[in-house]
Amino acid sequence: MTKTAIRGFYKLCLSTLIAVYFLILVGGIVRSTGSGMGCPDWPTCFGQWVPPTSAEQLPADYKEVYSEYRHNKNVKFARYLSLIGMDRTAHQLLNDEDIREEADFNAAKTWVEYVNRLVGVTIGLFIIALFWRSIQLRQSHPRIFILSLVTLLAVIFQGWFGSIVVSTNLTTWTITIHMFLALVIVAILFYLLDLSKPDDKSTLIEGTTRLKWILIACMVTLFIQIFLGTKVRELIDQIASALIPRSRWIEEVGDSFIIHRSFSWLVVILHLLLLYLLRKTRGNKALPLSLIILILGTLLTGTGMAYFGVPPFLQPIHLVLATITFGLQLHMYFNLNTDGKLVFDKVE
Repeated sequence: MTKTAIRGFYKLCLSTLIAVYFLILVGGIVRSTGSGMGCPDWPTCFGQWVPPTSAEQLPADYKEVYSEYRHNKNVKFARYLSLIGMDRTAHQLLNDEDIREEADFNAAKTWVEYVNRLVGVTIGLFIIALFWRSIQLRQSHPRIFILSLVTLLAVIFQGWFGSIVVSTNLTTWTITIHMFLALVIVAILFYLLDLSKPDDKSTLIEGTTRLKWILIACMVTLFIQIFLGTKVRELIDQIASALIPRSRWIEEVGDSFIIHRSFSWLVVILHLLLLYLLRKTRGNKALPLSLIILILGTLLTGTGMAYFGVPPFLQPIHLVLATITFGLQLHMYFNLNTDGKLVFDKVE
């Protein structure tokens, strides 16, 4: 019974992880098409469960109505910020007129954002099902049960914080937090996947202490690179809002982009070193090779954005490649055997 339950949990966890990556892709499309404010309220869209298709379906004063709606929500959020000592941020949130500005209705952007929300709801159902599956494992595998509960709580918080991203009119720091919360959820799902992995799906890598630390260095540098990338994206958001042509976006970003671009070479070099150390190890050779391909793909898409005016289709691809690389690094780390011992215990 336990083996059947753990195998079922593994399959559901894998499906959930794939769905989360699809949501990250859809979220990237929302950002690249400027559709983040396609729905000014949450969880409904213009107060409807099925959004409108034309401005005629909305009241004449819809901008004022939803601007006030978002402001009232921000007043509550500002109180939370003040409680944790972020008074300056709270004050700016309530007094920045740009945050209260409501965009003109655009049917295409509304439906892009609506699809994003539908996918998000589907992820929520996956996570609920995952937690439900973990309940029958709480005695034999308590770690799986606890982490499934943590994942469920994280997704609920992520959904709520998504409403804050909308109410603050896509304030850059809220988008950054929203993205890093998604990475936390990805990390937990990869750990759950490793904990519930059947023996016939083992990808154990026979490594050394040196290999372990190089892998950790790769993970740290990629995390820093993702952080630097969010800073570039924040600046691009500001530049785009000033209606500057796409062809000048990278030029306007300035030093932040140069730092991000230069740091990418350290990421590439460390991953090449990792591949070199793994050349004679036993285990799954496809994992490190996949990492290199993903890193190069991320580098090429970044280069494409730099030299071709930040094409919208490259932005979500660049983001997804980076997050898949992050997940694959975790997968390798969880499966690395150092001196005959796993970094994390495997499920029997």
